[in-house]
Amino acid sequence: MKTAIVTGASGNMGQAVVKKFIDEGYKVIGTVMPNDPVPMDFPEDRLDKVIVDLMNEYDAQQFVETIVTKYGSINAVVLTVGGFAMNDIASTKTSDISKQYKLNFETAYNVARPAFVQMLKQNSGRIFMVGSRPGIDMKNSKGMVAYGLAKSLIFRLAELMNDEAKGTDVVTSVIVPSTIDTPPNRKTMPDADFSTWVQPAQIADAIYFYCTAQASCVREPIIKVYNNA
Repeated sequence: MKTAIVTGASGNMGQAVVKKFIDEGYKVIGTVMPNDPVPMDFPEDRLDKVIVDLMNEYDAQQFVETIVTKYGSINAVVLTVGGFAMNDIASTKTSDISKQYKLNFETAYNVARPAFVQMLKQNSGRIFMVGSRPGIDMKNSKGMVAYGLAKSLIFRLAELMNDEAKGTDVVTSVIVPSTIDTPPNRKTMPDADFSTWVQPAQIADAIYFYCTAQASCVREPIIKVYNNA
């Protein structure tokens, strides 16, 4: 049975990814924070829910190593943990940038690095990190300085990992969603046209496609899942 790690498994996007990979026959190992109150209605034999502090590099590495010991390999890693903050340059301190860096970059890097090393050993695997429009082009980061800077590093990391993995079947992708149709986003933007937003399930479908044989020839993908937003 193939294995997939999904960080932030209880989130709106995380649960959609968990469902997709379980439906496709994967064993999913999902990370959650301590005392996470969000229910996850998935079969226990298909989802291992693990409490991990992804900002702790040692804990994240031990988590990945435990999975390798238990299952032998890792086929896919989907890193959905992150956070958002609004601020312009005048109101952005280095502490604000550090907070967004830890939340959006370190939580991804702390899992991606040991998973990447394992995938190189097994000569196969797919890693998916979540970028953003502000991160892909800083012209879109006006009023979101710390967030945009932190997310921009996701793209640079993917470039480095794909360069190191040349000649192997290990590929790192960056998912770039537009506004995701979630209850919190609807509450924040009640007057928006929700029909133009992207559904979490659509993102999950796109991620899974890049794990299939049909997408095996694709390298260094940046996957823009915008719908019509």
